[in-house]
Amino acid sequence: MSVYLAVFIVLSYLVLIKCIYYRHRRAMVKSLKHVLNVSSTGEINGADIRALIVTAHPDDECMFFAPTIIRLAELNVSVHLLCLSEGNYYNQGAQRKQELLSSCAVLGIPDSRITIVDHKKLPDDPKAEWRVSLVSSVIVNHIRAHSFNMVLTFDGRGVSGHANHKAIHKAVSHLASTGQVPNDCCLLSLVTVGLLRKYISFLEVPLSWLLPSCLRCFTGSQGYRRAKEAMFCHRTQLLWFRYLYITFSRYMLVNTFQMIPQGPKNLKIY
Repeated sequence: MSVYLAVFIVLSYLVLIKCIYYRHRRAMVKSLKHVLNVSSTGEINGADIRALIVTAHPDDECMFFAPTIIRLAELNVSVHLLCLSEGNYYNQGAQRKQELLSSCAVLGIPDSRITIVDHKKLPDDPKAEWRVSLVSSVIVNHIRAHSFNMVLTFDGRGVSGHANHKAIHKAVSHLASTGQVPNDCCLLSLVTVGLLRKYISFLEVPLSWLLPSCLRCFTGSQGYRRAKEAMFCHRTQLLWFRYLYITFSRYMLVNTFQMIPQGPKNLKIY
């Protein structure tokens, strides 16, 4: 009897996941309306959204943001990438730059929408402290130059805890709190989850669906294959533990975001 009960529970859980994927597209459009302050009765056109993904290193885009990039691209959103380093920690910067371009091509971001920063004060180094003023200046100038109305990046824990990831969040939060972001631009941070949730793959989907988030992006088997193909473009990074990450990480399938609150506009800092 207990075996039948276990089978019933497992099948019910899988059916629940299937139902969530079925409802996700409509729910995602509704969430985009909310974060962009579009009225519930108004229409939202993907072509009207200019989204910027801000990352620290080549491979961040597919390791952490693949579901978001894939889903936004499917909605015809203009998705851009700003990568704040070439990933030159092991003197492989030139190769990693090409790997990034190949990965983005798989995910749906053309070369013309990719900006890779090579700045001596922004090294790929977990021990380096990126100055908030420099990072925020690079980001806000890019936002203004391209009129983005949505920016997505790491939260305060940086998903993996990398110091460069957390520095980006500090910089974006600084821009938000000091009112330097354009009025029509929303800021979203990728939620860091605990170790167990992080490595249970698609089984984590119901938790992400039920827990409050401003934006959820899920991909199914086809999206996962694209994320996996993008990750395989980063050949310099394919150490044995990367294969475990590709197989088990929920970030290959699920992204959830929270809004970064913005302060008064044009606040002067003395």
